[in-house]
Amino acid sequence: MSSTEAIHIVILLISSLLFSTGLSSLHPLVAHSAARHRNYTGISEFRLLNRRSLLKCPDANPYLKISVRANSSLSDDEYVTVNVSGVLSPSKSDWVAMITPSNSDVSACPLNKAQYVQTGDLSDLPLLCHYPVKAQYLRNDPDYLNCGKQECKKSNDNGTCLVATCSGSLSFHVVNFRTDIEFVLFTGGFLTPCILKRTDAISFANPKQPLYAHLNSIDSTGTSFRVSSVVSARVIVDNKIVVNCIQSPAAEDSDPQTTMKKTVELMRASWISGDGEAQQVQYGDGKSETSQVATFSQDDMCSKAIPSPAKDFGWHDPGYIHSAVLTGLQPSTSYSYKFGRDYIDSGSIYGTPDSGGECGVAYETYFPMPTPAKDKPWYSIEQGSIHFTVISTEHDWTETSEQYQWMKSDMASVDRSKTPWLVFMGHRPMYTSSTGVFSVDKRFQNAVEPLLLDNKVDLALFGHVHNYERTCSVYQSECKAFPVKDQDRVDVYDHSNYSAPVQAVIGMAGFTLDGFPDNVQDWSLVRISKFGYLRGHATRNELKLEFVDSRKKAVEDSFRITK
Repeated sequence: MSSTEAIHIVILLISSLLFSTGLSSLHPLVAHSAARHRNYTGISEFRLLNRRSLLKCPDANPYLKISVRANSSLSDDEYVTVNVSGVLSPSKSDWVAMITPSNSDVSACPLNKAQYVQTGDLSDLPLLCHYPVKAQYLRNDPDYLNCGKQECKKSNDNGTCLVATCSGSLSFHVVNFRTDIEFVLFTGGFLTPCILKRTDAISFANPKQPLYAHLNSIDSTGTSFRVSSVVSARVIVDNKIVVNCIQSPAAEDSDPQTTMKKTVELMRASWISGDGEAQQVQYGDGKSETSQVATFSQDDMCSKAIPSPAKDFGWHDPGYIHSAVLTGLQPSTSYSYKFGRDYIDSGSIYGTPDSGGECGVAYETYFPMPTPAKDKPWYSIEQGSIHFTVISTEHDWTETSEQYQWMKSDMASVDRSKTPWLVFMGHRPMYTSSTGVFSVDKRFQNAVEPLLLDNKVDLALFGHVHNYERTCSVYQSECKAFPVKDQDRVDVYDHSNYSAPVQAVIGMAGFTLDGFPDNVQDWSLVRISKFGYLRGHATRNELKLEFVDSRKKAVEDSFRITK
């Protein structure tokens, strides 16, 4: 079987698998994280800018200028050239930032410390009111540091240049934020920055433009269009977005009759606009659907006596989120689509701060999932040979709860002769070697783990703890079976003789990484504290997973489950 004929899954790892009202565990390491901030995403010191006081530089250079080579207004997607001229002494610490909205406050806000605490960030460092969207060092222009582009600003009577200045230029990729932007020239690098010059504000030509379309299946009935092999592209046509979508043929080891039953019908199209009026999506042979429109405001964010980050310096207008369900879609068919024209403080079972005040509002508005209702973020989706049961560990999961009854019914309803693989997903794990006050809740394990065993769940995936850890086939903290090595030294779990689920923590995508203690339990087989992601490949008889190091792009761990 070729790789294009099998079902592929990619599990994208944000550090929470669902929207979550809590962070890993507010352990003391966070409180001493001046150095650890550099490890939030493994990028650069730019990530530390929210820790710097951006003061105005004491600069007496009368020649210094920053300007933008762009039209009077910006398109939805373009590259903007920023020119810096009149520089007397180029420095490798000179840089340019793009800020939106253009009136963002780039001064220090010491009182924001109380707001950062709500995100679990307890560091005692300077705090910015706002920080740049993106930035570049001027040394990215190869002619900048050696003054390759020189201009004489002052000459004597003999024509001898007395004052020569240097210049540089940078290109920024700009997308439609719907709010004005500006560019700011700094020196001092990212660690000791100060402001030299600012451009005027630049506006977008059409802040109401419908943009950023995406398609997804809508339920787990097995009748929605299978999007795992979708190929799509996007262009702008008459103020509309056109998306071409093609489904690849079914895998060669799938049941033709089963495949035919799963080839219709529904997909959800979603996009963002600056217009709150309902819009239409046109597709197929003259069909159209009217969008449902949603948005959220600062008033929807959580806040107590002190405004939350999401309500204050972390706020940016989201625009309007449109979605419409397309019906009657057929497999192996190309379609063109044209797009255009309540639960604050809802009661997490844990008392930790709620994602800086977002309360799950942004998550639920941007990503409409097949959930029972608002603030009931549990759902299931079927993709080819895999049934995903996704729960919220932040909501009530006890035996008498609505969510418990739902997950019990959902997993029991899966026809394993047609959909052989059952994958369970949640935020807080049942097993982790990392220490922390909120890492593992034994009550959750005692209540839900028996359901996994009863329904022969193949794989359970969790986040919350920021590392990667894989278990044996484990139940009640005991290994019921161990994998064996194949000829390539890859661990293989044999589920034709099922004993218990394999569990994995895959929270290694962001924030700072969690380490492991020296002594671990027998159920812990693999432990890796590196940034990365999990990818998978599924057929009816095998589920193969790989942990990929995001820096080196190397496979750090690989395992297979077979039937």
